[in-house]
Amino acid sequence: MSIQRTAVIGSGLMGAGIAEVLAKSGLDVIVREINDEASAAGRARIEKSLARAVEKGKLDAQARDEAMGRLRFTTDIGELADRQLVIEAASENEDIKKSIFAELDKVVTDPDAILASNTSSMPIIRFAQSTSRPERVLGVHFFNPAPVQPLVEIVSSVLTADSVRDSVTEFVAEVLGKNPIQAQDRPGFIVNALLIPYLCSAIRMLEAGFATKEDIDAGMVGGCAHPMGPIKLADMVGLDTCLYAAESIYRETGDPAAKPPVLLSRMVDGGLLGVKSGRGFYEY
Repeated sequence: MSIQRTAVIGSGLMGAGIAEVLAKSGLDVIVREINDEASAAGRARIEKSLARAVEKGKLDAQARDEAMGRLRFTTDIGELADRQLVIEAASENEDIKKSIFAELDKVVTDPDAILASNTSSMPIIRFAQSTSRPERVLGVHFFNPAPVQPLVEIVSSVLTADSVRDSVTEFVAEVLGKNPIQAQDRPGFIVNALLIPYLCSAIRMLEAGFATKEDIDAGMVGGCAHPMGPIKLADMVGLDTCLYAAESIYRETGDPAAKPPVLLSRMVDGGLLGVKSGRGFYEY
């Protein structure tokens, strides 16, 4: 299957990044948002990201303009009828995502189309069961920032067809130039199943007063050769995303290591989400 016509649902931090990756790879991209204001914000995110790439010499002006020319924004999900690949990147809310997949199932007419979710931890099978084609639903989990991070998790549910998994894996590697790894539909997949308990542990250490955030981060950078400490990494991931992932993993597994710290919940309640909001455990 040669994928050319793609779509992204949502143009927040992750959706905009994914749309940019698709457009820079020479693909036709429709970005669907809930209203014109959100579409304008998504377009601005992509334009700013491409401008940075030009400034750093990673992209020339012509390539930037060509990428923007491949992008189209809409609020009408009906415009996705002819898409071959749709990647959902909406809020980490299971009901919202299931509703989107049910809509896509009615709208996308190509029986060979692939419906994917960028969720970081939610069960893919639940989205698949919202459609009449669960064998063509899987997870395609990019990491933030999507235009820069090379890794993509390909997540198969118990009903995902092997041919779909293999096709998307090849597409991610050969067309998008990313490094795909394959995971089963288990809480947190590969990366977050390991990462989220680690971040929660660091936040609990801070909450208990064992050490300052600076010393916790310096300890893991200097003592374990991590490129970034866990508190700063949580800010970069987004504290709301960390919380949603922790809740999802803890709900399914009962693993106490993934239980969200109270401090993390309070930070999110207060709108302190990390880099995306300008303030989390650190200020940006």
